[in-house]
Amino acid sequence: MQHLLSPGPLLNEHGNLVEAGFAYSLVKQYDRAAIKVRKGRIKEWDYYYVGNKDYGVALTVADNGYMSMASISVLEFGQNPFDVTKSVIGLFPYGKLGLPSDSSNGDIVFENKKKGFSMRFLHQGENRRLICSMDKFDKAKRAFRCDITLTETVGKSMVIATPWEKPRHFYYNQKINNLRAGGYAKVGEKTYDFNKDSFGVLDWGRGVWTYKNTWYWSSLNAQQDGHTIGFNLGYGFGNNTRASENMFYFDQEAYKLGDIKIDIPMKGLGGDDFMSPWAFRSASGEVEMRFTPIYDRHADTNLLVLRSNQHQVFGTFNGVIRVEGKEFEIHDLPGFAEKVFNRW
Repeated sequence: MQHLLSPGPLLNEHGNLVEAGFAYSLVKQYDRAAIKVRKGRIKEWDYYYVGNKDYGVALTVADNGYMSMASISVLEFGQNPFDVTKSVIGLFPYGKLGLPSDSSNGDIVFENKKKGFSMRFLHQGENRRLICSMDKFDKAKRAFRCDITLTETVGKSMVIATPWEKPRHFYYNQKINNLRAGGYAKVGEKTYDFNKDSFGVLDWGRGVWTYKNTWYWSSLNAQQDGHTIGFNLGYGFGNNTRASENMFYFDQEAYKLGDIKIDIPMKGLGGDDFMSPWAFRSASGEVEMRFTPIYDRHADTNLLVLRSNQHQVFGTFNGVIRVEGKEFEIHDLPGFAEKVFNRW
């Protein structure tokens, strides 16, 4: 099942994946010009989450064909957890944002003085620097500012090339876990310090999605007993018979995992009970974990033809991961797990 990708172009002359599978870096070259669908169906984004057990910041720049988006979220996980999220939407960018074809180079500068925002995702030597601002960010009309530096600690990442059954539809995705953070974010005069016990993850996505789909994604980036620990766990879209997107990190090592299942408890009258403990498991016994929710960042944008219903739940993980004859225990480490339904 776990097919390792070989170097070369991502797409053939017909706009289909040359091969499906996984890699530890972007060995396949993404070329927007090689896509053979109308521009409104192409979806590209860079999403960063940076946080610790107390608070976090999410930053997104997306070009989803018919719409662009710059989005900022600030979250706190204390006694009364909350989030503030503000997004600036534009129409019909059709690739004009110029998002890079590789995550290792090329900067993103997306700003609009009239709308009061600036998003700059920059490469500076071995580091990534996120310099962002948004005016009138919260209800009190306080401004958001951040200057965050991220440094890779592993050297390997989760890369997957996933096809759909529909021709010319695919998803090319990289998750870079355990990015050591430094710097700060501010809302008005309140400062969030990311210089201690803080890590980030990059979700880099490029592709052509089908109209209706649901995905599950979970990410952990933390430190335990002097060791850096992280994982990327998920499924739910496309044909993943050639590879899963599941990977576990311990210090500088990356371990490929097989399929998993995420069990979200059901409410009494039906539907998902997102704030009760979730179970993570695999038939092979590789993954056996419990996720205890703290806060559900829920957003449901319903425009009838278009809809995005997102539950990004933050909490703590406990359990064990068994791989290559080794057993790794996880104790109360902060992370998130999400279920997202889209018609887009």
